[in-house]
Amino acid sequence: MRVENYDAFAKGSLLSGSRKTGNVPSPNYNDFDFNTKKPLAMSDEKYREAIIEQAKKDQSAGKFQSDSAGFRSLVKSYVSAVSPDRKNIISRGFKAIFKNSNPQPKTLNLIDYLLGSVKYCKEAADVSYAEFYDSTGEMVASYSNGRWISYGTTAENARESELLGIYNEAWNNAAKSNQKNSFVADTHIGLIDQSV
Repeated sequence: MRVENYDAFAKGSLLSGSRKTGNVPSPNYNDFDFNTKKPLAMSDEKYREAIIEQAKKDQSAGKFQSDSAGFRSLVKSYVSAVSPDRKNIISRGFKAIFKNSNPQPKTLNLIDYLLGSVKYCKEAADVSYAEFYDSTGEMVASYSNGRWISYGTTAENARESELLGIYNEAWNNAAKSNQKNSFVADTHIGLIDQSV
């Protein structure tokens, strides 16, 4: 799951099931909320056009934002352009964790955790908790007892907000246009009824 730094809402993340490092299953990088760095699929101007078209299509279908598979696909592609390379960060992190043969305490010291000095808990080959950071020091993911959480970086959150602004404006404009057309249609029908 991806959690924005300003948002406390969390939801479950799917595990890939295809790979494991030690006892830890890999996160599902295809999951909507778990982005990793990918090149832009199109220019920002083409994205803008695609976002507007998707909003119009979703509005006419009675869908909004994540109700639409097309919207989710656009968000993932648009945000992934500025995402950290989570796949590489997590892979390197686990290599370092499993390379360290010194067992870490199974229970976390709350003070260390609050001060940010705890990075992982490991006993033998059993990792119960791990944090992963990008080169700027932002936490980008964590693993805790079988559950992955992706944390949105400042750049990801800004890019997603930009997309939402474009989408919401286009969706609202399409809704206003449809209401106006609906009103005109209703008025026209009313005139026909009066003349009969």
